[in-house]
Amino acid sequence: MEKLQKVLAQIKPIDREVMAKTQKRLDQLTKPPGSLGVLEEIACRVAAITGQVCPKIPRKTCILMAGDHGVVAEGVSAFPQEVTPQMIANFARGGAAMNIITNHVGSELVLVDVGVAADLPDMPGLLKRKVAFGTANMALGPALTRQEALAAIKVGIEVVEECIARGTGLVGLGEMGIGNTTPSSAIIAAYTGKLAEVVGRGTGMTAKGLTTKVRAIQRALAVNKPDTSDPLDVLHKVGGLEIAALTGVVLGAAAGGIPVITDGFISTAAVIIATQLCPTAKEYLIASHLSEEPGHRIMLDFVGLKPMLLMNMRLGEGTGAALAMGLVDVALKILGGMATFAEAAVDGALSRD
Repeated sequence: MEKLQKVLAQIKPIDREVMAKTQKRLDQLTKPPGSLGVLEEIACRVAAITGQVCPKIPRKTCILMAGDHGVVAEGVSAFPQEVTPQMIANFARGGAAMNIITNHVGSELVLVDVGVAADLPDMPGLLKRKVAFGTANMALGPALTRQEALAAIKVGIEVVEECIARGTGLVGLGEMGIGNTTPSSAIIAAYTGKLAEVVGRGTGMTAKGLTTKVRAIQRALAVNKPDTSDPLDVLHKVGGLEIAALTGVVLGAAAGGIPVITDGFISTAAVIIATQLCPTAKEYLIASHLSEEPGHRIMLDFVGLKPMLLMNMRLGEGTGAALAMGLVDVALKILGGMATFAEAAVDGALSRD
């Protein structure tokens, strides 16, 4: 708890004065004001976070947290829990979609075992920071103890601090864990009171399986009665180890003055907890895409984030976050490299046509 409190105290509002100066520069570039839309918003956001009117292209890191979930015993997933360690091995070999996208955008991929329900061998790029061998079945009681949730948050904080110390300037959120759309649904349901609207088919549940999933979440909420005035209560009762660790990544990055790109449904569950713990952390967030999971839009609306991309994606892993990193690069290249009207000897009046 001491580590968390220290990090929360370090999160400061972003620099609105720098944001205004960056927008002023964007308005001087050879284009109509505001004509690059979201790209301009990204440039201003990164500038305000970093405190630099024209930030350099940052070193990029995607942090993929992995954990398992006891609630899979309720039949909430179309895939068995054994897939989690198998996919971690696939990431380590470079064979997953996440590997392809991170390689394309020039991002490092850091794999972290914070709660896989198996002993994993040493693998390239894998950090072993296991807090527990998965969560308990939240349909029967708390998924985690409060201390386990805090320990997983600490893992996330420490991992992102290590990345920042190596020069990382932009972080993407990723995750892996069979069954993790179930606790994510429970988290947003706890805060909004909506259930059927936020529960999706995840990895491909049948209609019968979807009903099973909804009932499992109903039981979890009824048994645990998570207190939404206490984000840690929600997290430990109906959350997950990778969700808790990603919460720590968000908070640690914000404390370190680093922008964070969210991914889909699971990473946004972590964002909900992080921003409930520290509302100012929202200022450091860039939403990558809108997932096909039905609850994701409700999550983004709840936090107050607007996604950049509509790609009909629902893979997770951090794929949307990694894909959006390329847009951050483009936004900053435009800001720093595009000619102003004066430099190009173009009449600024043309920008108003």
